[in-house]
Amino acid sequence: MTQEERWNANYNEVKNFIEVNHRNPSRHHIEGHLLLNWVKQQRKLMNAGAFKQYRVEAFKELLALIEENKRVNQYM
Repeated sequence: MTQEERWNANYNEVKNFIEVNHRNPSRHHIEGHLLLNWVKQQRKLMNAGAFKQYRVEAFKELLALIEENKRVNQYM
């Protein structure tokens, strides 16, 4: 598996987790802990400027989904 395929697989796994569970990955739940660590690592890489442009766009969409999910769950 190439690095690109691995990144896409992790991206899709996080996105599917949020869509299926209607919550963000959390350090308090075993099934989301690894996903949360991946998101944190990718956020650091993006902020350091180590992302290719197409990854930046996709990851920003994922971060927007996470923020939207935070707002929705805040009122529940």
